[in-house]
Amino acid sequence: SFRNKVINGAMTIDKRNSGSSVGTGSGVGVYTVDRWLAYYNQNNKFTIQQNAGSVTPPASFKNYLGVTSSSAYTVGAAEEFSINQYIEGFNASDLDWGSSSAKTVTLSFFVRSSLTGAFGGAIRNYASNRSHPYTYTISSANTWEHKTVTIVGDTSGTWEGATNTGAIIIGFGLGVGASNSETAGAWVAGNKASATGATSVVGTNGATFYITGVQFETGTSATPFEHRPIGTELSLCKRYY
Repeated sequence: SFRNKVINGAMTIDKRNSGSSVGTGSGVGVYTVDRWLAYYNQNNKFTIQQNAGSVTPPASFKNYLGVTSSSAYTVGAAEEFSINQYIEGFNASDLDWGSSSAKTVTLSFFVRSSLTGAFGGAIRNYASNRSHPYTYTISSANTWEHKTVTIVGDTSGTWEGATNTGAIIIGFGLGVGASNSETAGAWVAGNKASATGATSVVGTNGATFYITGVQFETGTSATPFEHRPIGTELSLCKRYY
C-alpha cells in the first residue's frame, strides 16, 4: 500500500475545475486536476482538461488529463511547457537522494497523443538545480501506450528531507527549449525540463496529449497501478490544495 508517491495519478479528482477546460492565459502556471500543475512561458498555447476529447481511457481507468495545443508555436530556447507534480518532502525522504544510499525509482504511466516519436520530461529537485531528463517513445498515434522509465537515485545535490516543502518535481514536457533540455539518462546540474530533441506538443496546432495512471515508486521495475480508495485519494489531494 501507498507505494505510489504520486497523488491523483489516475486523474480522478478535479475539485478545482469540475471537468471544465482550463486556459493558460495569464501567469506562468495553472492547476488543473487536483495536484497537477501546467507550466508555461507563453500564454494561450494550449488548453488542459480532465477527459479532454472524450476518448476511451485505458482499461481499469475512468479519467485522464488531456492537453490540446492551440497553435503551431516555435518554443524559444529558454521556454518550457510542461505538466508537473510536486512530491512533498515527507513522502520522498525515504529515497535518501543526495546521499550515497540514494534509491532507484521507476516512473510509469499511460500516454496517448496525436503525435508520434520521442517525447521527454524530467525529474528535478525543488531548487531546480538538479535534473534527470528522460525520454520515451510514442509509436502509434491516438493509441494508449504504457511507458516505464527507471531512474537511478541522485547521490549528489541538495534534496529536501522529511519536511512539508516540495522535494521532487515530476514533469512531462509539452515543448521545451534547447537551454532547458539535456541528454536523457543521467543526473545533471541545472534546471532541465526535458530531453534534447523531444517532440513539441505545442509545436503542432490541434495536437493532443493525454496521460493517466502515473506512478512513481521505489524499485527498478513498475508494479500495477495502485488504485487507492476515493476517500483516501481525496484526503491526500486536500492536504496541499
